[in-house]
Amino acid sequence: MDADVPLMPSIGIFITMNPGYAGRSELPDNLKALFRPVTMTAPGLTMICENMLMSEGFNTAKVLALKMVTLYKLTSEQLSKQYHYEFGLRPIKSVLVQAGSLKRMYPDMPEDAVLMRALRDMNMPKFVFEDEPLFKGLLQDLFPGLRADRVGNEELKTNSTDFLEDNGYGSREDKYFDDQIGKVVQLFETSSTRHTTMVVGPTSGGKSVIIKTLAEAL
Repeated sequence: MDADVPLMPSIGIFITMNPGYAGRSELPDNLKALFRPVTMTAPGLTMICENMLMSEGFNTAKVLALKMVTLYKLTSEQLSKQYHYEFGLRPIKSVLVQAGSLKRMYPDMPEDAVLMRALRDMNMPKFVFEDEPLFKGLLQDLFPGLRADRVGNEELKTNSTDFLEDNGYGSREDKYFDDQIGKVVQLFETSSTRHTTMVVGPTSGGKSVIIKTLAEAL
C-alpha cells in the first residue's frame, strides 16, 4: 500500500496448503513460485489418540485408540457428505478431552464404555437424520454388546419438558417429544465442550425452539 514495512532479518513466512480440505483453495502459480515447497505428512492419528488417552488416565489406551481411529475412518467413508462434517484431528481431540472428563466423573465405569459414550455424545448432534442409524451401527460393530446409557442432566430435561408443554410445543405423550428433548440436551453438551456451536436444519425444523428451550431451561 505504498508504504515500507521494516522486517527483522529472522522473519519467516509460511503458508500451510491443504487444497482438499473444506473451504480451502489452491495457491496461484505466480505466488507459489516465490516460496520453497516443503512436504508434510498426515499425523499418525493412532499414536496421537493412544498418547492422549494415556495422559487422560486410560489403561487400555492402545486398544481403544485403534478402535477410535477405525471408527472415524469408517464414518468418513460410509456416511453422507455434508459441509459441516469433519473427521480429522480437531474433532478427535474434543472427544478425547471429553472421554477424560467422563473417566474422572465415573471412575468405576469400564474404559471402553466411557470412550463409547464420549464418541456417541460428541458425534451424534452433528449427524443428519439419515446418518444416525449408520453411525450407531458402526459403534455397535466396534463395541459389540456394549451399552452406555445417557446419565445426568435430569433437571435440564425436566425444565425443558415443562417449558415445551407450557408453551404449547407438544406433550410428553407425543411420538417425537423425547427426540426434541434429546436435541436440547445435545445442544447443551455441545456448548459445554466447544467454543462455538451452529444449529442447522430445514425451515420449521425446530431450531429456534431448541435454542429458546435450552435458554429457558437453564
